[in-house]
Amino acid sequence: MLARRVARAFQPGKIVTIHVYDCTGRNTRVTPPNSSRSHPRSSLSSNNRSRFGFRAPRSCSLVPPVVSLPAVPLPLSVVIVAKNEAHNLPRCLASVQGWTAESVVVLNDTTDTSEPVARGCGARVASLPWQGYRDTKNAALALASHEWVLSLDADEEVSPRLRDAIIAFFQRPDVASFAAARFPRKVWFINRWITHGDWYPDHCVRLIQRSRARWGGDAFVHEKMECDGPVETLRGDLHHFSFPTLASHVGKINPFADLFLRQQQARGKRFSTAAAVFRPSWRFFRGYVLRRGFLDGYPGFYIAIATAFGALVRYSRLYEAEQRKQPPDELGRVN
Repeated sequence: MLARRVARAFQPGKIVTIHVYDCTGRNTRVTPPNSSRSHPRSSLSSNNRSRFGFRAPRSCSLVPPVVSLPAVPLPLSVVIVAKNEAHNLPRCLASVQGWTAESVVVLNDTTDTSEPVARGCGARVASLPWQGYRDTKNAALALASHEWVLSLDADEEVSPRLRDAIIAFFQRPDVASFAAARFPRKVWFINRWITHGDWYPDHCVRLIQRSRARWGGDAFVHEKMECDGPVETLRGDLHHFSFPTLASHVGKINPFADLFLRQQQARGKRFSTAAAVFRPSWRFFRGYVLRRGFLDGYPGFYIAIATAFGALVRYSRLYEAEQRKQPPDELGRVN
């Protein structure tokens, strides 16, 4: 069926080349016979539907290469910290296969099939106890074999454009002068890419030299990379599939509020009415108006409202913890 559809799509005197990448990183090229003229590469939609009308399997992506894959994989270790991510690991690992030297999946308290799935995709698997985001990720970095490390989450994917940017970065003569590189992260949410508001571009430092960068920040939440040296900015998005449904997004509001509460209590912070009123309002205005979240349609509106509500929940949890007390016993019962 694939061959018939491709044959119907070819036009006389033009060359159309389809590059199909599977989970092993292999490239299958399909071209029409007896063609002599070049044809410009056509772009493919984000849902992997080609111009010829067929949809690629989830385990592969149809992308026209811009930079050729290196004959020898880059001296780069991919490190992924995961827990119960068997459904996400194939996509993440497929995006780095064929051009990186190794992939290391570090599991913690995993109860699903993440380990055999990761091994089946060619990754080396290790287990570490959970020590919080910052400390667990730093411990995972020590398991890499190479100086350069690409730190990913299991629900992320290196886009073809970002892959090409990383390969080009390693080909530069001054690559060793940089401690790290950063790039934008783009979220798939409610059936579209989010390209405005608080969620984009969300530049993150993930490509690092281990001897010159470490995960920092507090031990509870909002870990960030701290670098000893210049950081380059690369083009190309890191794809993020963090919230497959609205329910999954709502379900994460309270766990992050728990971490926020522990963080504020550890710092000796007290509840502030002004912060509880001002910060949610500011988060909505900043994301929806100043950062043009309205350009993402209804999903952009939802994100702005949900971000403001999340801030309200976090500060309300701090108020609740400070004001907690037993209700009065008006019936005179003895406990």
